[in-house]
Amino acid sequence: MRMTKKYNTYRNGFVLFLTTALLSACGAPAFRNTAIEAKKLPITNQYADNQDIEKFILPYRDHINKDLDSVLAYCPETMDKSNSINGWQTTIGNFLADVTFDKAATLFRAKENRSLDICLLNHGGIRSIIPKGPVTARTAFEVMPFENSLMVVALKGEQVLEMAQYIAREKKPHPLGGMQIVLDKDNAVKTITIQGKPLEAGKIYNVATSDYLYNGGDSMDFLGKAVATYYLDYKLRNIYIDYFKEVDTLPIIRTERIITQKP
Repeated sequence: MRMTKKYNTYRNGFVLFLTTALLSACGAPAFRNTAIEAKKLPITNQYADNQDIEKFILPYRDHINKDLDSVLAYCPETMDKSNSINGWQTTIGNFLADVTFDKAATLFRAKENRSLDICLLNHGGIRSIIPKGPVTARTAFEVMPFENSLMVVALKGEQVLEMAQYIAREKKPHPLGGMQIVLDKDNAVKTITIQGKPLEAGKIYNVATSDYLYNGGDSMDFLGKAVATYYLDYKLRNIYIDYFKEVDTLPIIRTERIITQKP
């Protein structure tokens, strides 16, 4: 009886195996991609006047426009990057640098328990004016239409010197906060102060900037030499929208961050 039971166990197992194999062989065949084809679809005016499409998107458009055009603050005078204070600063550059610095400093302290020293943005990143009058979320989208995000890079004093030399060489009013550069009559860097104190070569300084500049934008290669980086997950555009919501009137900031000594 024991031998018969054992034999039946083996026989039943073999039948089960054979049945499974046959069912698998009869299953649907496996398909794999062997080629991918694509073609260009030209954009035409075929659907430009389609009223069904227009009716469908109208509620969404109205909702977006309402959000973008709601008045958040007031600007007492037009801030334009083409109007410099002394050839080295603009009111809009100062404004963006200081707002970015303050927001970044608060967030950096909360996330990393570290202090912020400098803010550097780029003149070319400012894509519109902030006109005199009502300020809206649309204003922020026009000034900063890109998806640039805030980050902090830790630079040695040597790289901060490179930053000052870059600014002097470029001769552009890049938005700058927390730092003052004094140039001699030949536009060579003479002195640098950070938070009111002289630059120290061996010290590490935390600089708020954008991921675009850190990744090589505007050839600011010194940012790529950071000894540490901190991604704060905050769009620059959203920084300005949040600031607009917090104040009634935008400040007009005329402090000089870059000064050329007279002969």
